[in-house]
Amino acid sequence: MSAQGKSETGSRSHTQGDNVILDVRNLKVYFPILRGLLRRKVADVKAVDGVTFDLERGEIFGLVGESGCGKTTVGRAIIRVYKPTEGTIVFEGQDISTLPEKDLGPLRSKMSLIFQDPYSSLDPRQAAGDIVGEPMLTHKMVKAKSEYRDRVDDLFRMVGLDPGMGNRYPHEFSGGQRQRIGIARALACNPSLIICDEPISALDVSIQAQIINLLKDLQARFKDLSYMFIAHDLAVVKHISGRIAVMYLGHIVEITTARELYRNPVHPYTRALLSAIPIPDPYIEETRERTILTGEVPSPLHPPPGCVFHRRCPAVTPDCSKVAPTSKEVSPDHWVACIRI
Repeated sequence: MSAQGKSETGSRSHTQGDNVILDVRNLKVYFPILRGLLRRKVADVKAVDGVTFDLERGEIFGLVGESGCGKTTVGRAIIRVYKPTEGTIVFEGQDISTLPEKDLGPLRSKMSLIFQDPYSSLDPRQAAGDIVGEPMLTHKMVKAKSEYRDRVDDLFRMVGLDPGMGNRYPHEFSGGQRQRIGIARALACNPSLIICDEPISALDVSIQAQIINLLKDLQARFKDLSYMFIAHDLAVVKHISGRIAVMYLGHIVEITTARELYRNPVHPYTRALLSAIPIPDPYIEETRERTILTGEVPSPLHPPPGCVFHRRCPAVTPDCSKVAPTSKEVSPDHWVACIRI
């Protein structure tokens, strides 16, 4: 499979052909800092700094890391909310990274986004049915009012809501119900890819499992539907993703299948994340090895030289501050960016 530096290592022979729905290569998203009367650029915030991965049709791909590591920026660059600074994003065989704004309409009917906050992502002045149906009107996917109404009702049923709730407004729903409305809206145009941007982090724990199960059921129902599931909780991503990429400060440091990542984490940052997940068995929890990180995450305005993780890494060597690691395949479909591997 793929990882940062895949183009150099040639990890995937593209014999799968059309099965790859999304191919991201060396993606960089920098946000300029402007100062002075003339608003001159003085520096860049390197939110995403050379990310490479791909996603197969029908796959659920997890992207995890601490807050501020660039996960959400990757997702929004793919859907072209943010314009990439460098790199390519090939979606269904077309490079969309440089498409002008006027040509993005058809693209956005094939991609959709589930937002993190179900409270702020819904227009409080629109009824739930209008929120779900609006994408179909925008992309002119329905011709008759009856067809529109039937489609909205079907979407409500798909996400476990009563179609009779379509006349209610967002404030009349619970958090879990609002997120179901957001999921129905994301499905409205029959997309090929849905970017799930931490869709359960704002919900009660009791509701999180319901939303995860709903997403899995929908993906099983629509066989060609692909998810990119962004989260900071590896325990959650394990239950939904086929493959997982771990991000740190704008870089992918490890990428492999979910099973392999939990069985054999290689990068010190991945090990630290996994060791922070509580285990129900008190004996195992008390006796297992812990990886404790020290210090704070560096600023993406001034990322450290060499490996971006070296200032917090428990296995750091002098060369780590001098050499930027490239991804290496440590076992089949398991890629790690670390000079010590």
